[in-house]
Amino acid sequence: MYRPEWKAYETSIFSEMSQLAQTHQAVNLAQGFPDFDGPDEIKQAAIKAIRDGKNQYAPSYGILELREKLAEKQLESTGISYNPATEITVFSGATEAMFCAITALCKPGDVIHCFEPFYESYPFAAELVGASLKAIPLTPPDWTIDFERLEHELGPKSKAFVLNTPHNPTGRVFTKAELEKLAALIIKHDLVLITDEVYEELVFTPSRHLAPATIKGLKERTISISSTSKTYSFTGWKIGYAFAPEALTKLIRIPHQYTVFCSAAPLQWGMIAALELSKTYYHLFREDYAKRRHALYLCLQKHGFKCKPSEGSYFITADYSSLSDLDDQDFARELTKRVKVATIPISGFYNDPKEVAQRLKYVRFAFCKDLSTIAKADRYLSDGLALMKS
Repeated sequence: MYRPEWKAYETSIFSEMSQLAQTHQAVNLAQGFPDFDGPDEIKQAAIKAIRDGKNQYAPSYGILELREKLAEKQLESTGISYNPATEITVFSGATEAMFCAITALCKPGDVIHCFEPFYESYPFAAELVGASLKAIPLTPPDWTIDFERLEHELGPKSKAFVLNTPHNPTGRVFTKAELEKLAALIIKHDLVLITDEVYEELVFTPSRHLAPATIKGLKERTISISSTSKTYSFTGWKIGYAFAPEALTKLIRIPHQYTVFCSAAPLQWGMIAALELSKTYYHLFREDYAKRRHALYLCLQKHGFKCKPSEGSYFITADYSSLSDLDDQDFARELTKRVKVATIPISGFYNDPKEVAQRLKYVRFAFCKDLSTIAKADRYLSDGLALMKS
């Protein structure tokens, strides 16, 4: 039977803008996927696994060798030790991990909190279990936290807090001081913290990503979610993972086992090779992305967008108020059709897109693209913005 309450989820703004970009042959700076591949040795490891016959179901919780490598990397980067057998789970992307965490922990009437703008999957997962998502707006242009409002929103029905850092779409990397203030509220209200840290390796100096689970009092109540997709530039492989105490891990493995069951076995073997890369890889990875970020930042500044270089992630959120009076959705559509540069309207990351579209004039650009792609967007903006105003 058709469920009318799902109508708002039929076509996401991300799908719409990518389809529009394809239709109009626009440079796609909308959807966050690289237009290049990651290291060849990762591909070769997956190909070898296929040729070696590793093509049947993997263990539901992930190939043990992969979980062991994830444990080693997490210990090295955060100082936190997780048991590969009972505290680490491999999912088909961070989105599935988030879905499993929300559906496992929440029930009808529960309230899940997060900051907005937020990644699009959060509200749908909440609705599926009858919970509600209450989002506290970050304050532009610096996208700061209103802790007074946050504390006012927390109450007896509050069950979980979803925290995305480095933050998509704003590019914020929350500081230790911010995380400590947030931790105090989470502990006070006895919430479970679900983190979305998929851009953990994409942080630019002087910012520094601090895993929230390292903050005093949070480890035992935190499900830390990340993914190999962004770090190794294979977004289509969808190999995500979650670290959590054993009691929470048992819960999130249940919906995973009865829906996806397991992630693609050969691709998991490929990611074992990824986790064996030297530290030089991560240094060069950030160095390359810093160049892409700088190129897009200069491009946007030159063409009248107001923005700052992102602290983390591979997005820049830009204010276009000096360029157009259109709301953000119409502006993004017109930019794609007439200028042939695709972007994402910021309102797509909010609970009430229509209200935000009238109030905030921001769009998100992705710089996970070849420098030649960014240069092409620069040329199109040079030629097309004047035409768009006419």
